[in-house]
Amino acid sequence: MAVLIGASLALAGCSAGDERSAGAAKPGAARADEGGQGFTADKPAESAGSGAKAPEKAPRPQHVIRTAELTVEVADAAKALAAARATAAEAGGHVANETTERVDDDHVTSRIVLRMPQASYDSVLGKLAGGGKLLSRKAEAKDVTEQVVDVESRIATQRASVARVRALMDEATKLEDVVTLESELSRRQADLESLLSQQASLKDRTTMATITLELTEREDAARETDEDGPGFLDALSGGWNALVTALTWAVIVLAAVAPWLAVLLAAYGVWRWLVRPRLPKRKRPDTPAT
Repeated sequence: MAVLIGASLALAGCSAGDERSAGAAKPGAARADEGGQGFTADKPAESAGSGAKAPEKAPRPQHVIRTAELTVEVADAAKALAAARATAAEAGGHVANETTERVDDDHVTSRIVLRMPQASYDSVLGKLAGGGKLLSRKAEAKDVTEQVVDVESRIATQRASVARVRALMDEATKLEDVVTLESELSRRQADLESLLSQQASLKDRTTMATITLELTEREDAARETDEDGPGFLDALSGGWNALVTALTWAVIVLAAVAPWLAVLLAAYGVWRWLVRPRLPKRKRPDTPAT
């Protein structure tokens, strides 16, 4: 039984390569013609005398990942942000991520990531770019058709491999064989889940396009003019600030000198009311009468 299980597992592991190599033998492979004059490629069969050709195969669908990044300058970032949300919702999309921060009291920047169906990608991109002054634009389209086909083939092969291991588990009778098969089944199921996760990620990125929009507000022209040269209000504000600063420093100096003034006043009081009355009075010289 152990020999049978080992051989079955080896065959299951090699089946992936066999199935892929089998796909290489297609109707277009070379073959010998009836006259023995060499090898010719198979062609679609034609009905005798009619000249009608067999129907051609439908072209394989393409799988493309579309992404874009826009930077737009607008007058009001909040309104432009609401308009971007509405545009994505009308196209059947949604907001994947959003960030808004205030640079100063009058300047706001916002960054929003939108996901929408591939069919609405171009129209949504045009509307967002026309919502203000376009500063930068970057678009990318990546063809992942071969990757999608490869993942689908590997999933089919892995599912067949898992099914074969389960069939062997049903036939196993020894405990050591069951343990070996369970370990192998767990490993192959983990590989299958990883492939399914890759397939889901590719499907999401190929069916939904991604647009990253960054909105910046332009500075007010009137505020820029005011900042270029001081006016009456600026002078008044500057004078008031200077007065407040001078008073503040005066209070600080008085607070620093206050302990010294208290000591001096106390010493003067002791001398004036305690020491001076006890001192002998000096006699004044008599003044001659006039």
